[in-house]
Amino acid sequence: MNKKKDIPIWHKTNLSIEEAIIYTGIGRNKLYELTSKDDCPFVLWVGNKRLVKRVAFDEYVLKRNMI
Repeated sequence: MNKKKDIPIWHKTNLSIEEAIIYTGIGRNKLYELTSKDDCPFVLWVGNKRLVKRVAFDEYVLKRNMI
């Protein structure tokens, strides 16, 4: 039997957009806007799927006064 382990979001290396919404409270549209920029330091593309690099995103948010 194959059981999917539930890993807490704060332990994951990469987050889906949905997980990033839950983790940060930032809206979907804003996350898509941020991750669509060519110079986005915290997006990881896997084919057409975008993932948010959690640690890099935490650092990005800490350095900002406004998003």
